[in-house]
This record gives sequence, C-alpha cells and structure tokens, in this order.
Amino acid sequence: MSKAGQGDIRRLLIIGAMSRITPMGRRKITPGSWLARMLERKPKMLVAVALANKMARMIWAMLTKEEDYREPAQIAVA
Repeated sequence: MSKAGQGDIRRLLIIGAMSRITPMGRRKITPGSWLARMLERKPKMLVAVALANKMARMIWAMLTKEEDYREPAQIAVA
C-alpha cells in the first residue's frame, strides 16, 4: 500500500487489519494460515500493513468484477 493514495482509506484499512491482530481477534485465526505464519515471524504492525494491502486488493477485485465477498471455503467448493 503506497502512501501516495487516499490517507483516510489507508488508515481505515490498517485499523481494520489491526483489529484482526489484537488478542481478541487472534482467537479466530486458523493455525497454519497465512496470517498465523506471518504473525510468528514478523512484527504486528508490518503484518497489519500486509493484511491491509491484501484486503485492499480483494476489495478492488470485487469492485471491478462487481461480485460479492465469498468465504474461502465457498471458493474451494465452487
């Protein structure tokens, strides 16, 4: 995520990612998942920015394809 874009959207994405990384949000992280592996070896803030970047790319893809969000388990079944 570059700092050249809209700062308010970038800030909101990082806040949303940090809420996933807090102790309350960590309970639902699947062991062995991308997020769990990142948290084992990287600082929390770096992982939050990486997660926010991933979320931004997913949002952009959904907007351009005019699709709704689908859970990863639903994608594997479909």
